[in-house]
Amino acid sequence: MVETPAGHRQTSRRISRRGLLAAGGVALGAGIGALAVGTASAGTGATGTASAAGGPALPRSPRFALDAPGHVLWRDKPLFNNTVLQALAFDNTRDELYTVQLMQGGQQLPGEDAPVAGAIRDLHGDMCLTRLDSTGTVLGHMFLTGFGHGVQIGVEPSPNGAYLWTETKAIADDGKHGWGSVLGRFPFVDGAILTPDSPSLRQYAPVPGADRTTASTDPVHDTITMRHRVDGHFRYALYLLPQLRAGVVKPIAEVAQPDVLATDFQGYATYGRYLYLIEGNAFGHTGSDRPTGNTVVTRVRWTDGVVEGRQLMTVANDMRFREPEGMAIQVGPGGAPRLAFGFAETISDTDSHKIATVCYLDQLTG
Repeated sequence: MVETPAGHRQTSRRISRRGLLAAGGVALGAGIGALAVGTASAGTGATGTASAAGGPALPRSPRFALDAPGHVLWRDKPLFNNTVLQALAFDNTRDELYTVQLMQGGQQLPGEDAPVAGAIRDLHGDMCLTRLDSTGTVLGHMFLTGFGHGVQIGVEPSPNGAYLWTETKAIADDGKHGWGSVLGRFPFVDGAILTPDSPSLRQYAPVPGADRTTASTDPVHDTITMRHRVDGHFRYALYLLPQLRAGVVKPIAEVAQPDVLATDFQGYATYGRYLYLIEGNAFGHTGSDRPTGNTVVTRVRWTDGVVEGRQLMTVANDMRFREPEGMAIQVGPGGAPRLAFGFAETISDTDSHKIATVCYLDQLTG
């Protein structure tokens, strides 16, 4: 946990849940200290382009203070299917949370001849989606077969429920993991099993030739971010969510993934005109030692791709496993925005069954 330096100006931004539902998702379709703070670009790979002249402007917003104290939303909760948390996203209109995980080894779905090993599930891109309430209690689930690895997901609330944005049409180009090749949007239906060909799934491919596609939604500013790979390089494109949903593929901003990332990439989120990235490894990996670990959050400006800061996250550092997994924007009590991120954990030192913890930052500056 890091103490906020004196002099930080905290900016308040309050958003009502009813306002969120009215603004978006209504039109329904089928450490210790900063690691590297500065204003220099993170290298030639981090340049970005803002919205084109005459196009939609980037939303104005304050920044999350990365060096502010972190907080725990809830701790050590099991997810449906008993596998490792991969990503998370909030339905802020209902105080609910969705997580995605790889499907458990030994799971047998209707129509399958026998239980399927975990490595095969991973290769095929078979995932489990869990719906939880604000305390981390499981409310329902779905199975997504042939979708991908679950690096990041987004939620689009609607009056009748929630739509999920995920990767889909998995391709195992590395021979080990299935990675999504396009984006998919579908309604949550408890107990349903989807494939890339399911009628309720709508597919989007806004960047021709891209792969490793994932999505993250900003519920406050009604945008959606797509991380994707082109010619071996990862990039991020920011869209107005209603426009992308309607088929408009021109982003309002685009940046390259900065070169400063040093460990395993684990998720991302956008709040206004800032992109946040999380990376790190579980305790025991090289460079991730108790109690500090190596979980780092990076803040990037959408206007030009400049890396503004990198911060080691030490919240909830008494875990046994503590692997960072996923980011999302939560609208907390009173309408205050939060930058949330998850950790995968084990039940005990001798039991490797996985549980999840969700933490957040809530101080704004600038």
